Amino acid sequence: MDNIVDSLNNAYQDFVAAAASVLEAKETSAGQKTAATDAALENFKQRWELFRVACDQAEEFVESVKQRIGSECLVDEATGYVAGKPGQAATTGLPPISAVRLEQMSKAVRWLVIELQQGSGTAGGPSHPHSSAPFDTRFSEDATQ
Repeated sequence: MDNIVDSLNNAYQDFVAAAASVLEAKETSAGQKTAATDAALENFKQRWELFRVACDQAEEFVESVKQRIGSECLVDEATGYVAGKPGQAATTGLPPISAVRLEQMSKAVRWLVIELQQGSGTAGGPSHPHSSAPFDTRFSEDATQ
């Protein structure tokens, strides 16, 4: 994470310095187009692109962390694990399920989303080979649902 923050900070500082160089070159040339202003503008464009890349990388990192935190919270909730304060009773009212079963259900939902996005969801019958049985009977917690 430190590398991403440093990269973003460095790209931003370079971008600001390039913007200042453009303004200085423009002032020095009295607003006329010169080789110096063209070079400053080209450097500014390059620094802008590098800054955008650094922003995109930082955004991807933040999204991956958000997804990981969400997944961990989902697993904790589903398996009944609650890292709360000592002495705090935390109950969800739902029986915990196994992490393996949670992963199976997550994959099934992903497949359904993909099928729906591709327009292959059928209203007349199950399009997924395992969708005829809503729960896998090999897992005891499913039998109670």
